[in-house]
Amino acid sequence: MTYTPDKPPIAENSAALRARIPGWGADLDPADRPSVPRERFDPTFSGAHWEHPARQPEKWPRERSVEHTQLPPVFGTTCPPKALSGVIRRYAYATYSEGQAAHWVLLMVADRVDALESGLRSLLTLHPDNPITETGVLAEVSHHGLRSRLGHNRADLKHHWMDPFIVGAPWIGGGTVVYLLARRMRGRS
Repeated sequence: MTYTPDKPPIAENSAALRARIPGWGADLDPADRPSVPRERFDPTFSGAHWEHPARQPEKWPRERSVEHTQLPPVFGTTCPPKALSGVIRRYAYATYSEGQAAHWVLLMVADRVDALESGLRSLLTLHPDNPITETGVLAEVSHHGLRSRLGHNRADLKHHWMDPFIVGAPWIGGGTVVYLLARRMRGRS
């Protein structure tokens, strides 16, 4: 009876619940609890065996906000900052507080720069990224992409029209630059 003017029903007492639901209240009596012999009520006891937790070693200088005097005891090490995006990230952490918009804007810029760096890095390898298979364009045709979007009240419908531009524009721009450079080199020779 949610959101009605009627008065909610009074909760059943323990005896009625125990009679109606098998096993209800099995842990109400301390004699029936398996953890009671080990239980201690000590509000000051935290269970920790240390004053401060052991710290993870820092293999390279990690970025941390200006508000913090030290890193947390455990931190991620999977993606160390590198290249220009790393410089931007270090600058954001060293210069601006987490409460300032500039800090977060610089981190977002660093993410975009990192995406560009990764794309350029993949072009220099023997197996560059394949935009057709890795962007899911083929799945749009083979797995009913348009039908899955229409008539389902999806929240992401507002930006669907721009997704092909966001995903495809860097590839089209890169291809255009390569074409123009090749044409210019051919014209000189």
